[in-house]
Amino acid sequence: MYLQVGILDVNRAWPLPPNQFALLLRRKKKKREKLPACVPPPDSCSAEEKYRMWMRHRYNDCVRGLAGLMGHGAFQVKELSLCTLMKFVELEARYPLIKVEWKGSLTFPRELLKVVVDGLLPLNEDASLLISRFQEYMEYDDIRYFVIKAVTESIGQVMQKTKERPLPFYQQNVFSLISPINMPNKESDMVKFMAHKQAFEKMWLSFLKHKLPTGLYKKVLVILHDCILPYMNEPTLMIDFLTVAYGIGGAISLLALNGLFILIHQHNLEYPDFYKKLYSLLDPSIYHVKYRARFFHLVDLFLSSSHLPAYLVAAFIKRLSRLALTAPPEALLMVLPFICNLFRRHPACNVLVHRPNGPEGMSEDPYIMEEEDPSKSRALESCLWEIRSLQNHYHPDVAKAAAVLNQSLSEIEDDISGLLELSAYELFDKEVKKKAIDVPLEFEQVRGLFGKKNDIFAEHFTLD
Repeated sequence: MYLQVGILDVNRAWPLPPNQFALLLRRKKKKREKLPACVPPPDSCSAEEKYRMWMRHRYNDCVRGLAGLMGHGAFQVKELSLCTLMKFVELEARYPLIKVEWKGSLTFPRELLKVVVDGLLPLNEDASLLISRFQEYMEYDDIRYFVIKAVTESIGQVMQKTKERPLPFYQQNVFSLISPINMPNKESDMVKFMAHKQAFEKMWLSFLKHKLPTGLYKKVLVILHDCILPYMNEPTLMIDFLTVAYGIGGAISLLALNGLFILIHQHNLEYPDFYKKLYSLLDPSIYHVKYRARFFHLVDLFLSSSHLPAYLVAAFIKRLSRLALTAPPEALLMVLPFICNLFRRHPACNVLVHRPNGPEGMSEDPYIMEEEDPSKSRALESCLWEIRSLQNHYHPDVAKAAAVLNQSLSEIEDDISGLLELSAYELFDKEVKKKAIDVPLEFEQVRGLFGKKNDIFAEHFTLD
């Protein structure tokens, strides 16, 4: 009797609590090949079939309600909705709602997981906190794979509707979701390893082909060489993205160097006028940006070849020296050994140091600072009067480092790895902790309150 009432009066029936749906999933009470679109079901079905279809509709209502609650204002509600939906994903994967056609084949609730992914990627809200809660599920290979597929589909649908207009919140949410993805390094660590790599590659290419906000551009470039390129089937597909980023200028160009280095070094990328563009990146900001250590590490690698022409290396030395005139001490303590290493690798550039009757200042210097082409900068006709100026620097360590060029350089290069990230705080802390040496001086010790001989106050007051 209760069963018949429940079937006939479905419009007034309340959905069951999620934990009861989970119990029914375990007992496989709602399995059916195809779910009718409307309720009540046709009269030709048995009472049990009608009940199963009714429960399936109530289950779908519950899923839609939980998906809506993922946009709730309270984070606790969002988190509980997310965890409940992921529990449904787990149970549907174990106990499929649709009968498996082939024995031994596996099914996965892709549509349900797509609902979860859409809830994690709102268009007008930062969902980074909820996404961080979701990351624990990304450790499972099947979840990771189908999330990657769902994100790729979502990007195509959303960005197509906006006509390539940037969506800062949505794109930031996508980045927060996909950037922590850790792909296994070995094929033995994952079933269908190549399929995962192809899906991973397609996802990132679909994300990066759209215009990104500047801040997000930098975040992508920071992780590109470590977290994206090594796990792509064809890393050379990133050439267009990196060359465009390298041509933007500023900090974005500095960050694009890492990815370009990998493509040049490991995948034989030929970049026309690469050193000309690298030379143009040398401006006063390189001594102040937070990516300074990474930039100089890469410049050191690019200038390590002994087959580079002397005019090119001389142009880099001269430009770095000119910019050093306005650099802070912590940057100077790094760039001066860097310049010395360039002289060790390229002895033909020593003419910059040992040029008799060279220019004494900027007005007499033939070097053209504004020239973007290093071959036309006339660096080899100049000398390093800038380094001589730094030998009178107010910081004694800088003056000492600049004075090294007055002597013949040793063949062993200086290790600058420990100086790349040197900060002003570390310099100050070093000076504070430095122990002062007592210098013997001849002076007359003070006596009395006012320091005069035979002072009457000395008879009554002491300085102890």
